[in-house]
Amino acid sequence: MTAASTLLTPPVTSRDHVRGPASAAITLVEYGGYACPHCKDARFVVSQLQVALGDRLRYIFRNLPMSTLHPNPHNAAEAAEASGAQSKFWEMHDFLYDHQPAFSDKQLKGYATQVGLDMERFNRDMTLHTYAFRVGQDILSARQSGVSDTPAFFINNSRYMGLCEFEMLLFHMEEVT
Repeated sequence: MTAASTLLTPPVTSRDHVRGPASAAITLVEYGGYACPHCKDARFVVSQLQVALGDRLRYIFRNLPMSTLHPNPHNAAEAAEASGAQSKFWEMHDFLYDHQPAFSDKQLKGYATQVGLDMERFNRDMTLHTYAFRVGQDILSARQSGVSDTPAFFINNSRYMGLCEFEMLLFHMEEVT
């Protein structure tokens, strides 16, 4: 792997979905897919890191649906993005992982209702694939960053190649601050 492929490309921008303050000393970017069981496990590790690091951590999630391995991953990613357009990205993000891997159109509509979305807008966005391009931008970003599997992490724009374990990630994060 070349040095260029170990850097996050592009770096975090205002288009990203963010939990935590922009002033945080540590930025953790995850490429993940809602149908990936390893990403579901990573969600709990990230939650532990958020508790342990508090305002020192800013967490960003980017979509990398693995369509060859899991059913309907693009639909789930588009549903999350459609929810984000209604300021409910993180609610849908969490809901999708809680209900993995049930991502039929009917199930996604049910989740959107439970999350409290404007259903007319959500249905239109899903039918027209309004956010397919945005999901595609995340996929391209993953490829440009040298990512081909999920979950994949970057700590302060550099690829983390270790195990997705709380202690390991915490150690590497505290090393950079």
